[in-house]
Amino acid sequence: MSDNTEFSKWRARLWPVYVYELKKLIPMILMFYLILFNYTILRDTKDTLVVTGAGSGAEIIPFLKLWVNVPFAIIFTVTYAKLSNIFERRALFYLVISSFLLFFCFFSLVLYPARDMLHPTEFADYLQSILPPGFMGLIAVMRNWTFSLFYVMSELWGSVCLSLMFWGFANHITRVSESKRFYALFGMMGNLALPTAGLFVYFASQTRENLAEGVDPWGYSLNLMTGVLTIGGILIMATYWWINRYVMTDPRLYKPDEIASSNKEKLSLSLKESFLHIINSKYLLCIALLVIGYGVCINIVEVTWKNQLRMQYPNPHEYNQFMGLFSTCTGIVTISMMLFFTNNVIRRFGWTIAALCTPVVLLITGTLFFCFVLFRDIVPDILFLALGTTPLMLTVILGGVQNIMSKSTKYSLFDPTKEMSYIPLDPEEKVKGKAAVDVIGNPTGKSTGSVIQQVLIIYLGSLAAIAPYVAIIVLVFFAIWIGAARSLGHQFNALSSAKKKSSEAQAQETAHSSQAPFVQKTGSG
Repeated sequence: MSDNTEFSKWRARLWPVYVYELKKLIPMILMFYLILFNYTILRDTKDTLVVTGAGSGAEIIPFLKLWVNVPFAIIFTVTYAKLSNIFERRALFYLVISSFLLFFCFFSLVLYPARDMLHPTEFADYLQSILPPGFMGLIAVMRNWTFSLFYVMSELWGSVCLSLMFWGFANHITRVSESKRFYALFGMMGNLALPTAGLFVYFASQTRENLAEGVDPWGYSLNLMTGVLTIGGILIMATYWWINRYVMTDPRLYKPDEIASSNKEKLSLSLKESFLHIINSKYLLCIALLVIGYGVCINIVEVTWKNQLRMQYPNPHEYNQFMGLFSTCTGIVTISMMLFFTNNVIRRFGWTIAALCTPVVLLITGTLFFCFVLFRDIVPDILFLALGTTPLMLTVILGGVQNIMSKSTKYSLFDPTKEMSYIPLDPEEKVKGKAAVDVIGNPTGKSTGSVIQQVLIIYLGSLAAIAPYVAIIVLVFFAIWIGAARSLGHQFNALSSAKKKSSEAQAQETAHSSQAPFVQKTGSG
């Protein structure tokens, strides 16, 4: 009997789902997996295109993130708001997904083969001859404008199809009681897309050995990845149709009135309102600093690493193969950490230690990476002979380990602790605070890192030249991040204790009030 009880407990922890709920859960996991699968392919391919493109390098990435991604994100937000007033939810979902698929097919079949004719190479060469070397990244954005367009559309796939379309749909059809059990499974099973998509990218980039003479090997690989990407997109729409047809018509799994009353709409705040809301709350300011600190540090370190990676792998096939292996390793480490570390660290050591894990891990691995980039010329050659590698390759490996650990700790510890930090707040502050941090924190973190790199690149000329200054700036942001996490930990524990005491006092008061009539009755008797 005890064995059955223990088995039930473990089953409830690992798979807390009733049998009839599988009809809803499995297609949602499949949709999440397919969106992440496509995003992993796009993320690896977009970096390969822009970093290894003619006249490009990793210097192009900061300029793309600020001067291309931000305007396109604003344009999409305005367009989506207008389309949502014209089309119903289902039609808008099909329209958005199919638009992305049509673009990627058009790029693979038309834009990429005609790149030599479409790219303004001569004009870009002229600008390069009259402008300082620091403008190379900005010129590369224009020189390879079709690659830049692919880059921004790939970035939008992650933010639009995952954050907006999937999670918006999940929140629409999922009860609060279900979300507590389902959402962790979404993350656990969906992250299997990283290793599987990474392996696909790796093998798709190896096809050049068997091609006939005269066939563009990278174009062939791009067509192969686009074909799989399109099949994945069609399956996403088919799964979405199936859920609408068979899940949303099942009253056991979907009750519009019940879900509407239990899921509050996210409060929308303007930029000014969000900024004032954060400034006036030390608690929310600390959460925003966590998000900004991560965005700045990972952005700066990642671009520096990709510059080293491009020097090691100037060929797009080899670069993309490495990115495929990188995604595979990231997925495996992330899933392992989510299984064995997330709950154990938070439960055993508390919120503060769990929140500090991400900046400490990034600080240690980032310091090792930058130290090796700056001082590898003085390392004895015998060390590289003993390891059987070159200084550049060892730099790439150290940077890869740093990026894998940073993304894994982000998914497994940073995101859960950040979301937990909203729990002690009252309901209204919880909604307003999260909306304010989303509006201010995420864009500020990404854009600040890009602006810092752009200013330094324009002034000093290249990523290699700015490395010492970037290392110092990253250390400053790490100090701010760690300080904010410690301060937030004290506030979080104080608010949690106060909330617990308040709940206990309220429960005791309720118990006393329910017993009072009985006491009076027995006393009068």
